[in-house]
Amino acid sequence: MLTIYETREHGLVKVEPEGMPSQAVWIDLLNPTKTEEALVERELGVLVPTREEMAEIEASSRLYQESGAQFMTATVLHQMDSPNPQTAAITFILTESRLVTVRYADPRAFSMYLGRAAKGDAASDTATAILLGLLDAIIDREADMIERLQAETERLAQTIFEMKGGAAIRSRRFDVILKQIGRAGEIASRMLDSLLSLGRLLTYLSQVAIDRKDTKRAREQIKTASRDVRSLAEHVSYLNTRITFILDASLGMVSIEQNQIIKLFSVVAVVLLPPTLVASIYGMNFRFMPELEWIFGYPAALLLMVLSALLPFMYFRHKGWL
Repeated sequence: MLTIYETREHGLVKVEPEGMPSQAVWIDLLNPTKTEEALVERELGVLVPTREEMAEIEASSRLYQESGAQFMTATVLHQMDSPNPQTAAITFILTESRLVTVRYADPRAFSMYLGRAAKGDAASDTATAILLGLLDAIIDREADMIERLQAETERLAQTIFEMKGGAAIRSRRFDVILKQIGRAGEIASRMLDSLLSLGRLLTYLSQVAIDRKDTKRAREQIKTASRDVRSLAEHVSYLNTRITFILDASLGMVSIEQNQIIKLFSVVAVVLLPPTLVASIYGMNFRFMPELEWIFGYPAALLLMVLSALLPFMYFRHKGWL
């Protein structure tokens, strides 16, 4: 879908995508068709990167200059309100007077920026201002996601270290908790990947702003956004470390539960071994056995088996092994 915005006195205004208006300042390509890509390429004289080219990870394929335009691709989180946020590559093409965005996902940050621009809370008079406004909205959304991830991490930690109930209940809870820890770790990894890509983009954009002789205010905004991204990346790294600690603690507690079960079976086997030995001796079919003719032989054998089981049990209890 091709969407074109012009700058008016009261902010951005969407116009009909018929040709390319001379006043167009932002051209948004969402899941573009070949026809829409060809229109943008013909009017602006730049090549729109394909989805495969946008997915490349090397810096030379994500941050470069071509035909007088700056191409910047970042990994951005989207579907943040769902249980499993996803990442998508978004390319920002900055020309002398226009911004082109190429994307195959619809992060909420874009609608947030449009809402701010409509209220006059975000600058939209130049292509650079629109780019900075979009990046600011993306960073705000990812900061909100980090807050939710931190709350989830705190909840997991309390659940792990304050778990109550029997062994069967704890075992079922561990299964659920391990899945939740894995999900939190995956989200943290995706978030860190997104923030690192945004950090590289802003570093490149700071040099572009100097070369383009953008305003001092724009350069200051880029520095502020870079500091914010760096701070968020450090916080996500801390959360990632904590999630790893919670995972190690969970696996350690699972190992303790399993060791308790194995110890119980071992103790039961040792306790039952002496009675089995007594029963085996008096179960032998030798012709001459002293106790065969004894009237108290059977109850004496039963008593001996009980005592041989009780003595190891009492010994283990005394040692604190049970």
